Amino acid sequence: MLIRTRRTALLGAMFLMATSAVGPGFITQTATFTYQLGAAFGFAILISVLVDIAVQLNVWRVLGVSGLYAQTLGNRILPGLGWALAALIFFGGVVFNIGNIAGAGLGLNAMTGMDARIGGALSVILALLIFLSKKAGVALDRIVVGCGAVLILLMIFMAVTTAPPLGEALRQTFVPDQVEFLVITTLIGGTVGGYITYAGAHRLIASGNTGVENVKAISQTSVLGIIVATVIRFLLFLAILGVVSTGAVLAEDNVAADAFSVALGEIGLRVFGAVFWVAAITSILGCTYTTVSFLTTENTKDRTKNWYFLGFLVLTSGVFLLLGQAPQTLLIMAGAFNGTVLPLGFAVILYAAWRRRDLLQGYRYPKWLLILGVLVWLLTIFMGYSSLGGLASLWTEG
Repeated sequence: MLIRTRRTALLGAMFLMATSAVGPGFITQTATFTYQLGAAFGFAILISVLVDIAVQLNVWRVLGVSGLYAQTLGNRILPGLGWALAALIFFGGVVFNIGNIAGAGLGLNAMTGMDARIGGALSVILALLIFLSKKAGVALDRIVVGCGAVLILLMIFMAVTTAPPLGEALRQTFVPDQVEFLVITTLIGGTVGGYITYAGAHRLIASGNTGVENVKAISQTSVLGIIVATVIRFLLFLAILGVVSTGAVLAEDNVAADAFSVALGEIGLRVFGAVFWVAAITSILGCTYTTVSFLTTENTKDRTKNWYFLGFLVLTSGVFLLLGQAPQTLLIMAGAFNGTVLPLGFAVILYAAWRRRDLLQGYRYPKWLLILGVLVWLLTIFMGYSSLGGLASLWTEG
């Protein structure tokens, strides 16, 4: 029974990270970039997954061995640093959860014809019921695993249906006709940026599977989480590529929905709605859980956490119902802030691995992993600088 519970917790952490990454924005980005780049988009996926694995290996190992949430670790290194990180995560979490709720509403609208605002509100109520259930942790683990499996099955169905040119996709995944660095950095930010960086690791800590004795399981689970998200992205890429390769002209403002409709007709729109809703509801769960984990500590009572879950969902759904969508300006700002969260938070992780063995229970951190982390950290600084450029242009336009 104990082994089964541990396996469920590890799977839950893995799929929480993966399904947090696979949100409405993930689906929209993947479809749009596939339409723009064709088979060459496979190379961008390949490079981004290698960087994502390097990030998650370090984040999960440091937090998992220490047994400390990221903000607690930050405060142990430099008082106040952890709360600064938490503030950035909270801002990004609020804005992107509004987008997740909007995505859930759009998904139910495409699937059933339901009004998008009602669909978004019902999705929030469902999320709240999950968090307020007596065995919320177990329920969350099982639901995200189930939703992840549903997404993979739907993507396989679409990829088989559209019959993409597999040989060309495989070739260009390794030898592309064109390389777009901006696309690669966008994918990295969307998979391990903002709250997503910590979703699985914080869930792992909450389940108690921490410490030096769990290093192997922590590392394996972190890599598998990225692989699950990548499998979903690659299957969606193949599904859209199958449509694009026929020469079909898709609506640039809604490539994914149009591709599903071209492939399957009327039923395609329903399938798209199901995919979009499942992606959105799991992102609502992941965003809410992780953002609240940054407002609490390992000793916070469940009753207090429930109030935080309620408050966060009421706040974000209230803004969505008032506006009907995530405000564009705030989305841009949140995206830019997310670009700064990754290098700041990752610096905390790497410093703890390098200089604070006392916080890692005396664990001797692998040098190869630390060096790999530093190289990736330099890349995240460049990404953060690029993101701040978006803030500067937004400020100028304003």
